[in-house]
Amino acid sequence: MSAPKEQLLGMTLVALNDVASKMSLPAYAAGQMADWLYRKRITTIDEMTNIAAAKRERLSFFYEIGSQPPVEATASADGAIKYLFPVNNAPHFIESVYIPSDRRATLCVSSQLGCKMNCQFCMTGKQGFTAQLTANEMMNQIQSIPQSSNLTNIVFMGMGEPLDNIDELFKTLEILTSDYGYGWSPKRITVSTIGILPGLKRLLDESACHLAISLHSPYHEERLSLMPVEKAYPIKSIIDILHTFDFTHQRRVSFEYILFEGINDTEQHARAISRLLKGLECRINLIRYHAIPGVKLYSCHEQKMEKFRDILHMLGIPATVRVSRGEDIFAACGMLSSTKNHKR
Repeated sequence: MSAPKEQLLGMTLVALNDVASKMSLPAYAAGQMADWLYRKRITTIDEMTNIAAAKRERLSFFYEIGSQPPVEATASADGAIKYLFPVNNAPHFIESVYIPSDRRATLCVSSQLGCKMNCQFCMTGKQGFTAQLTANEMMNQIQSIPQSSNLTNIVFMGMGEPLDNIDELFKTLEILTSDYGYGWSPKRITVSTIGILPGLKRLLDESACHLAISLHSPYHEERLSLMPVEKAYPIKSIIDILHTFDFTHQRRVSFEYILFEGINDTEQHARAISRLLKGLECRINLIRYHAIPGVKLYSCHEQKMEKFRDILHMLGIPATVRVSRGEDIFAACGMLSSTKNHKR
């Protein structure tokens, strides 16, 4: 059996330079390959027509583009589309969600197969952790959907914790924002995290992408009951780090806050949030809880969410109630999972 081929999609320019060197191609061939991969978005090496045919043949012996189309697309009544992608040569699957709106076309990208964090309210966490996704598997989600060329925004809010897979995440962010890649402004990209401090520090230092922090409670013990990561990385420590950065210009930090009926939905919680975030330029996205099997948590009524938002406004914190998308196809916040696909 021949060795598996290496995949070019997801390689940075430095990695493509190594490929060119190994294949005895001129140094400028790395830039040519990047142009074919990320601007022209080819799917076969034979399409690299400015590389000599003999060189393409040799390149194809060791490498492949590595793009795979989704094996399933499920459309929501509200216009969102959930895509199912094979990973690890297809014994497993991941999900990503395309979310169109009047002004934007956003893709919610997964960064892991499963998740280690085991948040009480998240279906991905309930399935456990299987593998880190490679930059190839992250870029493939972005590049292989039919709407790829129309995307205006990327959010790393799908399956997994992005900062628990930070090296592959950073390769993907480099490709999306570099001149040799997509050339996007980092302001078109948001990375969501529950607060892995080493990764958070690196993201803040080395990237200009927007940041979204999963908050869900301003109280240590209550947040710990919802999110085990609070034990290792308390929300207070996360806020302390954020205070050392300037968010008053284009870069934005927001907090995700799922409202659970009778748990974290009181005026006292809103006031505690105000104290916790005092002096930090930020906003809060209030999210309706989407029920998952076996978890005794309940959604707040819309009126209570609006009241909570109004209290935050009164306390000087911009807040919005996020419109839920894709709940009917299990594509809404906290509902992505590949467990059901193990039977395929």
